[in-house]
Amino acid sequence: MPTASSPLRVIIGPTAGGKSRLAMALAAERPLAILSADSRQVYRQFDIGTAKPTQSDRAAVRHYGIDIISPLERYSAHAWAADAVTWCADAEARALTPVIVGGTGFYVRAFTSPLDPVPVLDASARARLATWLDGLDPITLARWTTVLDPARATLGRTQQLRAVETVLLTGRRLSDTLGTGGSPRRAARYLVVDPGESLGHRIAERVQAMLSAGWLEEVAALAAQLTADAPAWKASGYGALRACVQGKLSRQDAVDRVVIETRQYAKRQRTWCRHQL
Repeated sequence: MPTASSPLRVIIGPTAGGKSRLAMALAAERPLAILSADSRQVYRQFDIGTAKPTQSDRAAVRHYGIDIISPLERYSAHAWAADAVTWCADAEARALTPVIVGGTGFYVRAFTSPLDPVPVLDASARARLATWLDGLDPITLARWTTVLDPARATLGRTQQLRAVETVLLTGRRLSDTLGTGGSPRRAARYLVVDPGESLGHRIAERVQAMLSAGWLEEVAALAAQLTADAPAWKASGYGALRACVQGKLSRQDAVDRVVIETRQYAKRQRTWCRHQL
């Protein structure tokens, strides 16, 4: 029977690499519970574009970390790590071995190595600053991040924005805050799943499969009920398809942008694995 002292199993790697498929195959051979470490799958209603496990997969294997918050809510690595402690305990009480599966490295790191408290930002000041930050083009934003918090300059736009606003509003670097805040919570064993050069092709194929499954229709329904500032829209690809639904991008241009964004995201995930593991 698994216990809290057992090494935690972690399957990690770039998006579209085959992590979930491998986890389901392993679960068919032994009693496992899957903890999704995916910062996009936590949002309800954002289903197709986040590659959530199917209902049949969820019925066959206990999953945690999926559909847990509203698209309007913010969620952090700290919150996920705290929830993951509870999920692991619940799984182990059911004689299931918890396995973390996903590509959000900060979630995994927050669980295995407790983090220092993240600075709380003044909501009104943050809103005023966002008016300026949102207008920065990618090159300018990267330059600001390089000056203010260079350790986060190679991350995605969302992480860069958070890094810049944290320094400007608190005088503290977010990369310093995210340093190890204590002894490891639990030992972990990692399996990095990465198909290598075929990943780019796999991403393009999966985007087409998502579109065939109704991704654009899903985005149209979400755009009719959610404002543009809903945090869930930051999930890869959703912004481009939202622009398509609104007539700001052609379907082909939107698809091309989704593929590019997803490949860039996968590159950042690979970089995290190389540096952290």
